[in-house]
Amino acid sequence: MKHVSTALAALLAGTSALAQNAIKPLSYPQTRKVDTVNTYFGTKVADPYRWLEDDQSADTKSWVQEQNKVTQQYLSQIPYRDAIRKRLETLWNYEKYSAPFKEGKYTYFYKNTGLQSQSVLYRQAGTGAPEVFLDPNQFAKDGTTSLAGINFTKDGSLAAYQISEGGSDWRKVIVLQTADKKQVGDTLRDVKFSGLAWQGNDGFYYSSYDKPQAGSQLAGKTQYHKLYYHKLGTPQSTDKLIFGGEKTPRRYVGASLTEDERFLIITAANTTTGNELYLQDLSKSGSAIMQVVDNEKSSVDVVDNVGSKLYIATNLNAPNNRLVTVDAAKPQPANWKDLIPETKNVLTVSTGGGKIFANYLKDATTLIEQYDMNGKKERAIQLPSVGTAWGFGTKKEEKETYYTFTSYIYPPTIFRYDIATGKSEVYKKTNVQFDPSQYESKQVYYTSKDGTKVPMIITHKKGLALNGKNPTLLYAYGGFNASLTPSFGTSTIVLLENGGVYAVANLRGGGEYGEKWHLAGTKLQKQNVFDDFIAASEYLIKSKYTSKDYLAISGGSNGGLLVGAVMAQRPELFKVAFPAVGVMDMLRYNQFTAGAGWAYDYGTAQDSKPMFEYLYKYSPYHALKPASYPATLVTTADHDDRVVPAHSFKFASRLQEMQKGGAPALIRIETKAGHGAGRSTAQVISEQTDKWAFLFQNMGLTPYQTPAN
Repeated sequence: MKHVSTALAALLAGTSALAQNAIKPLSYPQTRKVDTVNTYFGTKVADPYRWLEDDQSADTKSWVQEQNKVTQQYLSQIPYRDAIRKRLETLWNYEKYSAPFKEGKYTYFYKNTGLQSQSVLYRQAGTGAPEVFLDPNQFAKDGTTSLAGINFTKDGSLAAYQISEGGSDWRKVIVLQTADKKQVGDTLRDVKFSGLAWQGNDGFYYSSYDKPQAGSQLAGKTQYHKLYYHKLGTPQSTDKLIFGGEKTPRRYVGASLTEDERFLIITAANTTTGNELYLQDLSKSGSAIMQVVDNEKSSVDVVDNVGSKLYIATNLNAPNNRLVTVDAAKPQPANWKDLIPETKNVLTVSTGGGKIFANYLKDATTLIEQYDMNGKKERAIQLPSVGTAWGFGTKKEEKETYYTFTSYIYPPTIFRYDIATGKSEVYKKTNVQFDPSQYESKQVYYTSKDGTKVPMIITHKKGLALNGKNPTLLYAYGGFNASLTPSFGTSTIVLLENGGVYAVANLRGGGEYGEKWHLAGTKLQKQNVFDDFIAASEYLIKSKYTSKDYLAISGGSNGGLLVGAVMAQRPELFKVAFPAVGVMDMLRYNQFTAGAGWAYDYGTAQDSKPMFEYLYKYSPYHALKPASYPATLVTTADHDDRVVPAHSFKFASRLQEMQKGGAPALIRIETKAGHGAGRSTAQVISEQTDKWAFLFQNMGLTPYQTPAN
């Protein structure tokens, strides 16, 4: 059994805060090891903590309890932990709204009064008083059952909504009459990774997998997605299989209908990037499902139609995306015509009010242009400043739409946009306790190991002294074509108002510069992502924003893999590490839930000997060797059925075994929570409290030395 001490006195000799923050040495639970070995292309790989993959076993549950006990004992000794919690509760306690949307005769919007566990869905008719339509806080007493999506019929008379229990990706679907909120039919169960696409008022399309056997509901492999049609008033067991299953097996299947409900659009894929496209003309009785794109080499999606004219967004032969049109009678790529051609900036498209809104990413920030349906540019939409805007989607007959704008120092603000005139006006401001005039946020470009220029946005108080002593949190993701754009974080105020620096790097593997940027961080190029992150750290240190004694790194999911990999490769570079819900075992990730679908980004250990050797080298669980690692707080959740908690369990066990320095190696395991979405406000504040307390403690700093105001 090993012991650990924070040994903070060595960090900042002579600082009185250190004496106040001293923590008693902690003993980790003894984690047993087993003789499990797998052979990959002649190489034997030990997996001594394999038993922790069984998250339903009594032994694993006992291990979770023991680890949480040690972690909470450590955190409870941090003297300013309660001050951070109270500050976060104060910061969070303001009204939060979503942009409104119209369904039938009602306008709907979400609102949270401040500290409610879940946001409430309201509606109002015209200028009448708003009323509660759905209150997820009534779903469960502890606030851990969330509203995970809602879809209305075209006339707004019916609504089908999904609920998630304890953060699981497995959902239930309930249908209501909107007039009286009475339930229609039975509750659908075991729905996963699904939208709900209504066809008239008779029924809707949805997707799911065959649920794993009892005992493996959370970790069991979900292999083949199936698209069903559910007719209202009939049992779920009689739902008609539309696509998927034995005849057309695909790992991911989704469906949508065009707004006029003429065309059923089906996307099908085996990985998270690229998809086949299918089309069915529902206006013609007995029409067959027609294949539009017969491979998964590109991403392609129908975004709108005018009669038989389809508008398709795609990166086929256009890595930064383009918008094309085609007649539905002959929709194959050979007949596509560019409407909005590819540019140097990455394009996404939405429509509304009879217009096209082109949302461009320019160096990870938003530019919006408005076009008519014939592709004529009407205007560039003026945004408040440099940042991120989303929305710009509504029904064809609407005269206005709403969008939200934010940046790292611009709290989310909802704007009403007049489609005809192009004028925006503030609809709802955020009343969080934050004064943007005291802070600055700027974009820099640094050079990665191979000479690639990578953008990063750095945020801090104005007048910050570049003395290398500022507590700094570096965040990134770097994968799955996902783009990190500027967004305001209430929790980040804790760091900023205590003189800290928040930095976000746009690493390769993301989508900030299109598919080429994405591919540069996949499979045998994945090390580029880690090199980009390490180079960002070195830039922050070289520029005197911080030093290795005040630098923390953070990332979740694929970003958790990122943190785990770089702390294994460069443990001396960081003071604190926060790998959250990470993919940590790169040899076995594809054996759980939907993990096999991530192979486009990662490759698998079974692909080839070179792929196995590459994964084995950087896999965080396997890459840990005896060394002095940064103070680490691993976070995961017991209901995470996307990146199963076994990844974090095994990584934390090996980290505790390999940690040779004095820094803590702890794991915090949330209960009744999943991969992240749907957590209650109390759960979010609790985790953020512990992370900031852990960060300041291990940097030898005391936040809120004067009362927070």
